[in-house]
Order: sequence, then C-alpha cells, then structure tokens
Amino acid sequence: MTEPPEPPAAAEQSVSGARTASSGGPDGHGPAQRPSVAVRAARALPRSVSGRATLAGAVVSALLIIAIVFGSRLLHDFDSALLPYAVATVFLAFGVAYRYTVWVSAPGARRLFKNGWRSLFSAENFRSAPTALPKMIATYLGFQKFLGARSHARWAAHQLIFWGCVLAALITFPLTWGWFTFTSGNGSGPGYEMRIWGFKILGFDSLNFVGWVMFHGLDLAAVLVIPGAAYFLWRRMKDRGAMTGQRFAYDLIPLLALIIISVTGLLLTFSSIFLHGGGYEFLAILHMVSVVFTLIYIPFGKFFHIVQRPAAVGMQLFKYTSRQGDEVFACRRCEEPIDTGAYVENLRGTMRDLDLGFDEWAEYCPRCKRVLRGNAYLSQVKKGYK
Repeated sequence: MTEPPEPPAAAEQSVSGARTASSGGPDGHGPAQRPSVAVRAARALPRSVSGRATLAGAVVSALLIIAIVFGSRLLHDFDSALLPYAVATVFLAFGVAYRYTVWVSAPGARRLFKNGWRSLFSAENFRSAPTALPKMIATYLGFQKFLGARSHARWAAHQLIFWGCVLAALITFPLTWGWFTFTSGNGSGPGYEMRIWGFKILGFDSLNFVGWVMFHGLDLAAVLVIPGAAYFLWRRMKDRGAMTGQRFAYDLIPLLALIIISVTGLLLTFSSIFLHGGGYEFLAILHMVSVVFTLIYIPFGKFFHIVQRPAAVGMQLFKYTSRQGDEVFACRRCEEPIDTGAYVENLRGTMRDLDLGFDEWAEYCPRCKRVLRGNAYLSQVKKGYK
C-alpha cells in the first residue's frame, strides 16, 4: 500500500490565497501573502472570458433575429402583438450564449465538455455501445431517473414541471417567432390549417378533440406545471433541509414565476370562455410581464440548469465509455475503487490547470481525503490538540 504524500504547504496557500491576500497572514496578523498563481489567473480571466461571451451572445442573438425574419417569411406571418415575447427570446438567446461561454471557460467544465464531445463523435464508442447515447438521453434528460433515487415525490413533481415546460416551449417559441400559424379558410372556422414556415402540415376541425387539444395545448402545459411547482414551493416552506440553504431570488422566485405564468394563462382561457372577455386585457398584460421576466431570468438564475443538463449527458457518456475499456482506479490508501483511470486523470488535469499543486490527491477516495485532511490539521495546524 502506498503511503500518502505529506499535505504540501503550497496546497493550503493556493486554496486560501484569496482569503489571506486581503486579510493578512493565516492568523490574521502580519504581512499578507502574495496571491497564488491560480488567484492571479482568476483575476485576469474574466476580461477575456467576458469578451468572448459577449461576442458569442451577440452572434447567437443576431442569428435568431435572422431566423425570425426568414422563418416568418419576411415577417409576413409575424404577429406584432407577440413582439414583447419575441424581444424577450432574443435577450434569452444572448444570455444563454453569454452564460454558457463563461461556464465552459472554467477548467473543469471545459475538460468535461471536450471529453464529452470526443466520446460522442468517437467511431469506436458507437461500435462498442451504439445504444448508450439514446439511453442516456431518455433516462438522464427525459425521465431524470437520478431524481427518483432521492425521492419519488420530487421525481414526479420534476417530471410534471419538465414536460409542462417542454410542451409550452414547443408551442410558444414557434408561435412567437412567426414560424407556426393557424389559419382559417373562411375566416371564422371551425376548419383550420396548421402551417409551419408557410407550409401546410395538417387541417383540423376546432370543434373536435384534436382541435381542442391544438388550441388548448398551453392550458394543458399549465395544468402540468402548477402541481409540480406547488409541491416544490410547499417543500421549500416546510422541509428543514431545503429551508436551510435556500435563497429567495434563486430558489423561490423561479417557482413563483412558473405558478404565475400558468395561473394567468388559465385565467385568460377562463375569461374568454366564461366571462366573455372580462378582465382579459389586464390578465394578458400580467401574463406577458411574467413570461418576459422569466425568459430574461433563465440564463442568470436557477433555470440555467435546463441549458447545462444536455452537456451533463456528454459527461455521463465520457464516464460510461471510459469504463468499457479502462480499469477502475483504486484508492492509494484503502484500495477501494474510485473511478476509471481516464476520469481520475481528467480530474488531475483540471487541478493542474488551476495550478493547485496537489493533483496527486485525486488518487484518493473521498473518505481517505477527509481522514488525511483531519490528520494534517491535527499535526500541522493544531499541534498538541486533544
């Protein structure tokens, strides 16, 4: 059994460099330590990353505007009443591209992102595991089986929110951009045609079941979202574990936004059917404001995990394919399996990119890391502590 390396002093300095650089030495007195290479790199990084992220956001926004113009047949099918929604989606595109570029620029995310794409386009992986990617997309993205291991109730609520939002997005975005239209041959129905980019896809009668589903798809999405969001909101108010670390803007506002959007959308239908349009204008403005706010909020709040999740599939694919042809790496201290050699080397490479100076500690399991850190604390920081 290989003996663990001594916890290097440089490792503790690199981890605590940002903290001690401004507050003096480790004991709070004496001269401040010179910032580590990682801290100096982190201070210089945002400028270049921000420039690339801004450029990526501008390019993606411009491409979306061009797609809206040409997809709506030079705005012939564009509904001016939906202009605020369309403008919000352009801001959404900019924010997603900006935040995604910043996220991928981090050493850990960048390495996993590259390895994920390498695994995806590897011909050898397709030959050895041709069904791996479809299964991961279905289980990790579609049905999120990893949530079921935590709680069946949380999994069910998340599924309601997920599929409700997917349905709403598939209807709202094409309608907002003018790609997706319903036209009536005689101007008053009940016969309608669904057209995409001006091409007729199908005709239907608005009075039968298919027509009802076509015109009430957003209502069905709202019915799915409300119980799921309400469950998570109830849990955040009752569960002590959830209440401990929650933040209002990050954890509660997204749930409130989903509920407000869904409720106001249902009230619009209720007003048009049962109230002969009473209060419709106020509800339409309230609904529009809530949707626009949520779309702009997505890239910079908790909803950003919607964009990150597909990239996580690449990480899972990398781990899966590396397990097929690589031996499992054992902990250097207890010899318990950690992960594949490729994954451990990926972690070591990330630690080297951050210039942490103790990348060999990636070869230990989490339990042994805690034990070694505790021993180092007793022997080097609190000597003689009983």
